[in-house]
Amino acid sequence: VQLVESGGGLVQPGGSLRLACQVSGFALDFSTIGWFRQAPGKEREAILCDSVRHGISYYSDSVRGRFIISRDIAKATVFLQMNSLKPEDTARYYCALDEHPACSGSQGEFAYWGQGTQVTVSS
Repeated sequence: VQLVESGGGLVQPGGSLRLACQVSGFALDFSTIGWFRQAPGKEREAILCDSVRHGISYYSDSVRGRFIISRDIAKATVFLQMNSLKPEDTARYYCALDEHPACSGSQGEFAYWGQGTQVTVSS
């Protein structure tokens, strides 16, 4: 199983980015996807979890309404659309995958991880 993130970069406050997480070796339509981020000097935090059983759970109120997850099953890719970006969104963003995690926000629920993609929000 391999997850490869892309789409990060430098963006001005108020701007948008769309991250992609390409999945291979696991059926995306039967998997649960988690997005996490880690800012410099901070612990990795859960952003949201998209479960095939329970739908989407947001763990950060700061991204609710600004970050939107979607899947393209044919392309085996998950997208994280990030709008109205703020400097505090600066972090390395990771996608993670497992079959049926509980979506509690714990990193330990996910067996498979990408390498991350850097997002920097700055003027």
